[in-house]
Amino acid sequence: MEEDFVKEYKIKELTAKDKDKDIIKNVIKAKAELECAINNFEYAENDLIDYFSYQIKANQAKLDYLLKKAKKRGILLSMIEEIEMKTKKAM
Repeated sequence: MEEDFVKEYKIKELTAKDKDKDIIKNVIKAKAELECAINNFEYAENDLIDYFSYQIKANQAKLDYLLKKAKKRGILLSMIEEIEMKTKKAM
């Protein structure tokens, strides 16, 4: 009755450089989401106050986790900020 799982294609393993890029990209995204939640909280009314306060807490936890992970991999905060500034200038 049980069937074995068969991969249809080989899953590509990420290189160390790709993993670093992914972490940096996620840190920048999490930081932007946190800033957005903070801005929305400032203008929230009634039930939305609770919603945005939970969003802030969740995004802060996510950002803290990603920064710890980046630190373990030797990614410096200055590297992330430099990439973030280049990204904003390109837009």
